[in-house]
Amino acid sequence: MSAPRAAWMLWRLPVRARPSLHHAAAAARVPSRAAASSGGNGSWAPNTSLFVPLKLSPEGSGIGGDVGAELTRSLDKSEVLNKLNMFYKRKEMQRLGAENGLDAYLFHQAFVSFRKYILESQSLSADVHIILNDICCGAGHVDDLFPFFLNHAKQIFPMLDCMDDLRKISDLRWPPNWYPEARAVQRKIVFHAGPTNSGKTYHAIQRYLSAKSGIYCGPLKLLAHEIFQKCNDANVPCDLVTGEERVCVDPEGKPAAHIACTIEMCSVNTPCEVAVIDEIQMIRDPARGWAWTRALLGIPATEIHICGEDAAINLIRELMYTTGEEVEVRNYKRLTPITVLDYALGSLNNLRPGDCIVCFSKADIYSVSRQIEARGLECAVIYGSLPPGTKLAQAKKFNDPDDPCKILVATDAIGMGLNLSIKRIIFNSLVKPSINEKGEKDMQAITTSQALQISGRAGRFTSMFKEGEITTVHQDDLRLLKEILNRPVDPIQAAGLHPTAEQIELFAYHLPDATLSNLIDIFVSLSQVDGLYFVCNIVDFKFVADMIQHIPLNLRARYVFCTAPINRKEPFVCTSLLKFARQFSRNKPLTSDWLCKHTKWPFTPPKNIRELVHLESVHDVFDLYLWLSYRFVDMFLDIDRVKEIQKELDNVIQNGVRNITRLIRVSEAHISDPLAVPDNFPWKKTEVNDRILSFEDLPVENQEQLPSDRKVLGQRRARGPKALGNRPAEVQPDVENHVQDSLATRLVRGGHLSKEVLKQLEKEWQLKYSKKNVPATKGNHQNASKGSVIE
Repeated sequence: MSAPRAAWMLWRLPVRARPSLHHAAAAARVPSRAAASSGGNGSWAPNTSLFVPLKLSPEGSGIGGDVGAELTRSLDKSEVLNKLNMFYKRKEMQRLGAENGLDAYLFHQAFVSFRKYILESQSLSADVHIILNDICCGAGHVDDLFPFFLNHAKQIFPMLDCMDDLRKISDLRWPPNWYPEARAVQRKIVFHAGPTNSGKTYHAIQRYLSAKSGIYCGPLKLLAHEIFQKCNDANVPCDLVTGEERVCVDPEGKPAAHIACTIEMCSVNTPCEVAVIDEIQMIRDPARGWAWTRALLGIPATEIHICGEDAAINLIRELMYTTGEEVEVRNYKRLTPITVLDYALGSLNNLRPGDCIVCFSKADIYSVSRQIEARGLECAVIYGSLPPGTKLAQAKKFNDPDDPCKILVATDAIGMGLNLSIKRIIFNSLVKPSINEKGEKDMQAITTSQALQISGRAGRFTSMFKEGEITTVHQDDLRLLKEILNRPVDPIQAAGLHPTAEQIELFAYHLPDATLSNLIDIFVSLSQVDGLYFVCNIVDFKFVADMIQHIPLNLRARYVFCTAPINRKEPFVCTSLLKFARQFSRNKPLTSDWLCKHTKWPFTPPKNIRELVHLESVHDVFDLYLWLSYRFVDMFLDIDRVKEIQKELDNVIQNGVRNITRLIRVSEAHISDPLAVPDNFPWKKTEVNDRILSFEDLPVENQEQLPSDRKVLGQRRARGPKALGNRPAEVQPDVENHVQDSLATRLVRGGHLSKEVLKQLEKEWQLKYSKKNVPATKGNHQNASKGSVIE
C-alpha cells in the first residue's frame, strides 16, 4: 500500500479513532525501534510476549441500526473471513506492522483479536463496513484494512503508543543521578578489605563511634542489634531501625545522632558524618543486591566506610568513578591462623569440644543432631529460619564453658551475625541449594567466597580458640574443599538494581489496565542498564503480586505488600499475607485479637518437628505484621501487644529447639509418607569402608529395574548424613526385620518393587558383601579417633 493511499484511508477515520499519520505515511522510510534493535543505534526490542492484550468486546446492535449495511449491503461472514486471512498473509502488511511496533507475536495477537472483533460484531462502524464491502466486491484492496487494524492493535496494546515514554522510565543506566542529596556532598570513600576475623569491621565501627553522627548498615537484624548494643554500651546514644522494629533510646522519642539499621532501611535523605556499609560483597546478591547499591550511591555522608571482601574493590572503584569520588583501600589480614586438615572427620565418634558441623538443609541438621545425641553428646542447633532470639540463645549455650553442650550443628547462617567459639569447622556437604538470576532453584558446590566466609568462623580472635581448623565429614569431600579454598575469589562484576515504587507508578499511569505482575515484567524487559549493574530477580515480588491480584488495593499499597519479606515456600506465611491484604482492602484494622485468633494463640510447646516448623512460620507471621505496621500505621495497630506475644512465642521455640532431638524421635515414629525413608533407617554399611550402600552398589541388572525416583533417592542417600559412621550397637535395630516391616513393604505396596525383585536384591547384596565384610581392627579405630584419613 502506498503512503498517499494509506494517508487517504487514515483521513476517512473519525478523529478519535485515527492513529498517528506519521506511523502510517512515514512507515516506509522511518525504521522503528523494534526493527532496529540489532542495528546498533542504541534502541532495543522488548520481550513482547509479556504484553498482555486487553479484551475488546464486539459491537452490538447500534441505536441507529447498521448504517454501513444500509449504505451498501450486509456482509457475507465467510467472504469477510477469507479476505481477512488474505490480509494476514500479506508480507507487506507484516512489514508495515513491524515498522509500527508490531513484531510477529504482536501482529498475530492483534490479528486474532481484530478478526474476532470483525466477525462477532453485530454492526460495524460505517467506515469499516464500507471498506470491507469494497474489498469483497473487488473495488478495494485488503491493504486498505491496515489503518483500522493498526487502530485496533493500539487499543488492545496501549503500550504501543507510549513505548518511548516507557523506555525512558525504565532507563536504569544512571543510578547515581537518582540521589541528588549524595551528589551534593563531596564524600570520602574508605574500603576496609580483608577476610573474616581480620578486624576490618572493628576499625570502621571505631570511626563510626567517634563521629558526631553516623549510620551503620548491616545485612542482618542480629548485626544491627549488635552495633546498637555496642554503641549504647559505649555511651554513644544510638537508635535501632529494622524492617520489623524501631527502638528510640531517647525517652521523649527524639532521634539519636547514631543509627544502626538493616541495609534496606537506611535513609538516603538524612545527612550524617560517617556511614558504615557492612558486607559490601552482597551487592552482587541476585535478590538483595539493590539495597547495597542504594546505600553506596545514596547515603549523603561525609565519609563512607565500606567493609567486605577484596573481590568487590574493582567494582566499587568503577562505581565511584561514575560519581567522581575516589576510593581509599585499607587492607587487613586475618588475626588468627586457620588450617585445613589433611584428614576428614570420618565418623561422629571423632567429634570433640568446639566442633561445628555445617549442613545446608534442615533435614541434614535434624539427622546429624539426632546421631550426635545417640552418642550421648549434647549439641546446639542454629539454622536460618530460627528467630533471632533463639539463635542467640543457642549461641550462648554453645559458647558457655560451663554448659555441657560442646558441639554445634548449623547451616551457613553462622557465616554472619553471631559470635561463636568454634575450634573446627566440619562441612557435612559441599553442595548447597541456591537461587539463580532467573529465580530458579539450583544445586551447586559452594563458592570460594561462601567457603571462606563459613570457614572463617573457626578460631576467632575474641573466642577461646585462637587457632582454627577446617575439614569435612567425608574424605572425598576434603579434596574438593581444598580446591575450592585455593581458588581465587571471582571479582564481583555488577551491582544490583530494583524498580522503585515511583517508577512502577509512572508505568501504571501509561498502562492503567495492566496487573502489577505484568507491569514489573514489562519494566524489566524494557529496562536498559549500564554494564556495571544488573536488575535483581523479581520472583518473590511477582509471586505475591499474582497472589493478591484479585484483592482491590491501590497501586502503592499493592507495591508495599509485594515487597514484604516473606518466604514463599511457607504456605502459612503466604496465607497470612493474603489475609492481611484482604482485611486491609476492607478498611478493617488488624488488631492483636484478630492476629491471635488467626495464629491460634496461646501457643503450646511443639510435640514434634512439624509443630516446631509451624511455630517458626508463626513467628515469621508476627514479623510480617510488625513489618507492615510501620508502613500502615493506622491499620496495624497493636504493635506493643504483638511484640509481647512474639517474645512469648520465641521462648516456646527456644524450648522446642533445646529438645530438638526428642522432637526428631517423635517425628520418626509418625512418618506419614508411605515412601519416605525414616531418618533412623539403618542402611546397611560395610565395616571396612564405614559408608552406606548406594545406588551404584547394586548390580547393573537391578539398577535398571528400580524406578527413576528410587535411583535418585539411592544416590542422594549415599552422600547424606547417614554416611557419617556406624551408630553404637545399642541403637542399631535389626536390619532385616526393619526392612521387612517398613520400607520394603511400602515399596511393594506402592508398586515400586515386586516381591521377586526384592528377594533377588537381598540375595545379591548378601553375596556381594559377605566376602568383603571384614571386622575393623583396633588399629583402625585408633587412627580414626585421631582424625586420620578414613579409607
